[in-house]
Amino acid sequence: MSSSGSGSCCGGGGPVKGFCPFSLFLFAATAGTYLYARTMKSDSSDREDGGGKSESAAKEDSAEPYTVVFVLGGPGSGKGTQCELLSSRLDFAHLSAGDLLRAERNSGSELADLINSKIAAGQIVPAEITVDLLEGGMAKERKESGRTKFLIDGFPRSEGNVSVWDERLTATGKADVKFVLFLDCPEDTMTGRLLERGKSSGRNDDKLDVIRKRFETFRGESMPIVERYETKGKVRKVKADRAIEDVYKDVSKLMEGL
Repeated sequence: MSSSGSGSCCGGGGPVKGFCPFSLFLFAATAGTYLYARTMKSDSSDREDGGGKSESAAKEDSAEPYTVVFVLGGPGSGKGTQCELLSSRLDFAHLSAGDLLRAERNSGSELADLINSKIAAGQIVPAEITVDLLEGGMAKERKESGRTKFLIDGFPRSEGNVSVWDERLTATGKADVKFVLFLDCPEDTMTGRLLERGKSSGRNDDKLDVIRKRFETFRGESMPIVERYETKGKVRKVKADRAIEDVYKDVSKLMEGL
């Protein structure tokens, strides 16, 4: 693929190659929006519990760690389908990073516009937001059902995702990631599945132009994550361009003993 130029992304011919003041501004604005919303939420919680840690939060800190399997694969590889089967047939709870983000987007919160713009562009939402939603989802599931084993699909998708997860959940002993389940599927198969789903899903990321951007993002940011875990011996690959039950048969065997 040919390059469009070696200057800055703003199109100028500045002396520093690759530097884009506008991108820096967008990054700062995104981070500022998230931090503001997080601070307001934290201040509200402090007022509700008198500024101290609530009893439920204290119990959460001392609880047994979550057992986690990350489920990765390209858009349309069947992550959600396999997770739903595993959740209904085995003792696993299923959390979809994408579904949590879409729910937050539709909630009308301070972060809704930011999340919506990222998803619509096929880009990755800031890691702090995604990890917050996942941690909250796991805590809610444990409280409501008592389940502590989780399939988390569509996460981690970037180095930032891994760093924030490790800082918040691995280093603190709150979660133990057993392995990464990678559903390996050709892009032409995934494209066909997404276009078919788009006929009825109403999702703005199931359109062809966005699908292509999602594949680019997956190749550039998510595949290095798969490779990173592979060097640690933590990746289990399953061919996903087969019948659903055939894929499930192989996937379910990997869950034995967890």
